[in-house]
Amino acid sequence: MRLTKTTSHAVRILLDCALAGDERTKVADIAKRLNITQLNVFKVVGLLSHAGFVEATRGRYGGVRLSRRANEIHIGEVVRAIESTNIEVAGLEQRRRTRYGDTKPQLSSIFDDALEAFISVLDQHNLADLATAARSGNRSPGVSPRRGHIKMTSTKSTRATQARDIA
Repeated sequence: MRLTKTTSHAVRILLDCALAGDERTKVADIAKRLNITQLNVFKVVGLLSHAGFVEATRGRYGGVRLSRRANEIHIGEVVRAIESTNIEVAGLEQRRRTRYGDTKPQLSSIFDDALEAFISVLDQHNLADLATAARSGNRSPGVSPRRGHIKMTSTKSTRATQARDIA
C-alpha cells in the first residue's frame, strides 16, 4: 500500500505540532522545518482542521496546534481522513457465480478488506508514540531508516531535526 504525499505531509505536520506541545506554531515555520511549501502546509492544515486534528488560528498571534492530545490521535485515523480509500475495480461490481454455483467474492471487497487490515495496523500507533520516538532518537515500528526520514542528533534536538519525513 502506498500512501499519498499529502498523507505524509499530514503526519509530519501533526508530529511537528505534537513536539510543540501547547504552543501555536506558524505555518511558515512548519514549512521551513519540514521542507514543504507554505501553500502545501496551508492546504494540509485545512484538511487536518476540517478533520478535527488541529486548531488553526489566523492572524498575527495565530498558528496551528493539536486540538486533542497526541495520544488520542491514531495514525490510522489520520490516514482515513486524508486518503481516498474507495478502491473501485471496473467491471467487478456484481458478484459472479462459478460453474459450481459458489459465489466469488467481489474483487473490490477483497481490496477493501486488505485496506482495512493495513489501516488497522496504523490504528495501533498514535502520534504520541511517534513524538516519543522522535524525542528519544529511537525509531518507531514502521519508520524506515531511509534517507529523508526522522533524523536525530545525539545532543538536545530541535523540532526541526525531530520532525523529518516519517512516511
